[in-house]
Amino acid sequence: MRAIEISEDTLLNAIAFRAKAYYELIKFRLSALVTFSAVFGFILGDSGTMFSWGKFFALMVGGFLISGASGAANEIWERDYDKLMKRTQNRPLPLNQITLKEAYWFTSILALVGVSILWIFTNPITTGLGVLSMVLYVFVYTPLKRVGPIAVFVGAIPGAMPPLLGWTAATGAISHEALIIFGIQFIWQFPHFWAIAWVGDEDYKKAGFKLLPSGGKKDLNTAIQIMIYTLFLLPLGLLPTYFGLTGLNSGIVATVCGVLFLAQTFSLMRDCSRKSALKIMFGSFLYLPIVQIAYLLDKV
Repeated sequence: MRAIEISEDTLLNAIAFRAKAYYELIKFRLSALVTFSAVFGFILGDSGTMFSWGKFFALMVGGFLISGASGAANEIWERDYDKLMKRTQNRPLPLNQITLKEAYWFTSILALVGVSILWIFTNPITTGLGVLSMVLYVFVYTPLKRVGPIAVFVGAIPGAMPPLLGWTAATGAISHEALIIFGIQFIWQFPHFWAIAWVGDEDYKKAGFKLLPSGGKKDLNTAIQIMIYTLFLLPLGLLPTYFGLTGLNSGIVATVCGVLFLAQTFSLMRDCSRKSALKIMFGSFLYLPIVQIAYLLDKV
């Protein structure tokens, strides 16, 4: 009897170990944030006459699977580089917790199921944007990371796609409102990406990743570029209010968040320190969800 109990415990531990490995392979937390942005776009785009729960859940599940497949494909592509960096050396593939063949099969199934769900339950525009996002992230952005900072521009496109997917899933069309919420998230990517690249610069250099502008230097020129893109968020954040998509309150929240975000960039311009870049990184994590939630609560 005791032998059976030990065997069951071992089996449960093995299952938990594998589940954790796949959890990390799909970059679960990142995929969850991506799904939140897509849900934000859907609710903002919903007309309010009759909420489509079917499309809503299809977007959540399909969007999450596509994001997970993209993250897993990224880890497959960069498995040899991940071994070189401290922040990624404990990922499943560098540690051989999952075989490469298993990772390929798992990623392919996730992508296929995710795309199928969007195709069946939403519309062709949303499905096409989902596929485009996955292709750009995996086959363009990922290899460009070793070429130069152009990768950040390319990566910002799929990075800003989730709210656009949400909007098209709800409305079936790409309107100027959809482009506004896409644009806000697109511009937000630059200070977000560059702050992360600044903080992890030594690690990234080990893998040959070149994400910082101004020749990859942590200097005043790079800090100024981070400031400029953050500055753009101030007028962009007011566009939903200007076009009547949301009320005045969310415009105020977006402006206050934008000013606080911008203030952090002046510290980086002053001292060009890792500590200041770290503050911008955490500030970027806070800015987007707070502003998006404000838009939802103040939807007209």
